[in-house]
Amino acid sequence: MSRVSQAQALENRRRAVAAASKLFRERGVNGISVADLMKSIGLTTGGFYKQFPSKEALVTEAAQAAFGDLDVLLAGFDTDHGDRETARAALVDFYLSAEHRDQPGTGCPTAGFAGDMAREPTAREVRETYAGGVQEFAAWMSADGNDGLPMVATLVGAILLARATAGTELSEKILESTHKALTAPQGPKPES
Repeated sequence: MSRVSQAQALENRRRAVAAASKLFRERGVNGISVADLMKSIGLTTGGFYKQFPSKEALVTEAAQAAFGDLDVLLAGFDTDHGDRETARAALVDFYLSAEHRDQPGTGCPTAGFAGDMAREPTAREVRETYAGGVQEFAAWMSADGNDGLPMVATLVGAILLARATAGTELSEKILESTHKALTAPQGPKPES
């Protein structure tokens, strides 16, 4: 039996975190077993416990990785669109698309991990990771000193409902009507 090199062990860990990040968003934390996760990357369950003290530790790392991917996505919107207002509009277009609805494994972790965070008794570290990611997303979405949380809550709620009703006309209507509500021109603000 050959020993795994340190470099290979690090690569195995990276692959496990990447696979977990995707699969947890697709199927939920309890929807994928450690054995199935490790099998998906061609490793054994024993290899998991050499890398992680628990599944919960992996959930934390997977959420961190997923929010890191979101940071890269948002930075790409900034780069591609020049100013934040245009970038936000493009993000809303993407977020409320059938493509995003139909690919939860590579989609927004705010939506992807929401059900697990609401249902499961998770460790404080997992919740703090999730809450930090939501706050960073909301900060990116904020405009003109406005709080970005209502926009994030609207986007996440819409994509969760659209996924829950996928394959029905209602799913499409949720995406379209939410997009329309978020992109409608804002009239002049009332004077104080």
